[in-house]
Amino acid sequence: MDIVVQRCAGLDIHKKLIMACVLLWEDGRLTKHLREFGTTTRELLALSDWLAELGVTQLAMESTGVFWKPIFNILEDRFTMLLCNAQHIKRVPGRKTDVSDCEWIAQLLQHGLLSPSFVPERPVREFRELTRQRTSLVDDQARVANRIQKVLEDANIKLSSVATDTLGVSGRQMIRAMIEGEQNAEKLANMAKRRLRKKLPELREALQGQVREHHRFMLKLLLEHYEEHERLIEQLSAEIERVLTEQTAGAREADGQPLPFAEAKKLLMTIPGIGEVNAENILVETGTDMGRFPTEGHLASWAGMCPGSHESAGKRKRSKTRKGNRWLRRALVQSAHSAGRTKQTYLSAQYGRLSARKGRNRAGVAVGHTLLTIIYHVLKTRKPYEELGADFLEQLNQTQKTRYYTNRLKSLGFEVILQPLETAA
Repeated sequence: MDIVVQRCAGLDIHKKLIMACVLLWEDGRLTKHLREFGTTTRELLALSDWLAELGVTQLAMESTGVFWKPIFNILEDRFTMLLCNAQHIKRVPGRKTDVSDCEWIAQLLQHGLLSPSFVPERPVREFRELTRQRTSLVDDQARVANRIQKVLEDANIKLSSVATDTLGVSGRQMIRAMIEGEQNAEKLANMAKRRLRKKLPELREALQGQVREHHRFMLKLLLEHYEEHERLIEQLSAEIERVLTEQTAGAREADGQPLPFAEAKKLLMTIPGIGEVNAENILVETGTDMGRFPTEGHLASWAGMCPGSHESAGKRKRSKTRKGNRWLRRALVQSAHSAGRTKQTYLSAQYGRLSARKGRNRAGVAVGHTLLTIIYHVLKTRKPYEELGADFLEQLNQTQKTRYYTNRLKSLGFEVILQPLETAA
């Protein structure tokens, strides 16, 4: 095979050590250099100097847990870095050592056989950590809310059967009163506020349980845990807003330059189903520069939001979506379900049509794919979303639908005569 990169290196990364292999092609002769380094900062700087002395221009490594991150941060300013999916560079089974692994990576890079993963710029990576941490805290908070619900059910308190939000303003006030020892269902029900007061008879019945000292202790502990998560989520959201403001300050929208995050966020929020939080979660995963993706299909493939390809013997078989960015997939599916609840929109019509045939889960993924396509064009053209309308597909396929329903009526034994309605003057 042809040699594409004449001075390259492959790194086999572990928690405590790095095995490096440098391949140099000069005057028709291949030279190989092997060396082992630690993973401390001093060792990584020594690795950087050694690679620079050998004239390395590109180096590749596997995406191994979080161990690749400090190496990437230190070396990215001096070399062209390729972070690769470990599944894409598996070698033929057989003898496996750290030396053979780094040699294999270097050989693949030398012949141009590696496909790098998308690694955004350092400010975006730091911003991404904030949004991912917020998402993890929201998940933890939901688990704590479920535990509170289990304790209430154990005490035979059926608050969730009456109140839509058990941990809303009214629900929390009732739970705090239970923790303090209040057991009178009448007094607890009278703590309801706003629309919940219309359900006072049902509340009195639901709040008549057997709350023991054990339940009070567990409710107090879990409620404090829940509110602590709430406080941390607010702090993270404030920090995310501060970072957005700093990144936008001084940035100008211009051709050839990435769109500022704040402007991109406003554009995404014009799409039905995408709110402020999901707009931030999507942007930190895709970035604002769509120039790195040749088409919307490349973006959907990278995100794992398009159908897989499984063809054999000339037949295309059913296949699942491939694995991709799970954080992006989650935000898109959540937004798809939200878009399905909007009124008179193209996305809600698509969601309703698909969910009736394939179920809500598959409809969420399919509409998420459509959302990602819309996001690609909105960010690339830098124009807000333009609504197509709920009847867009029906108008687009009017001739086909007319032929379909006409044939159906004929098959039932009817003679069909089509005559267009006269439009009002």
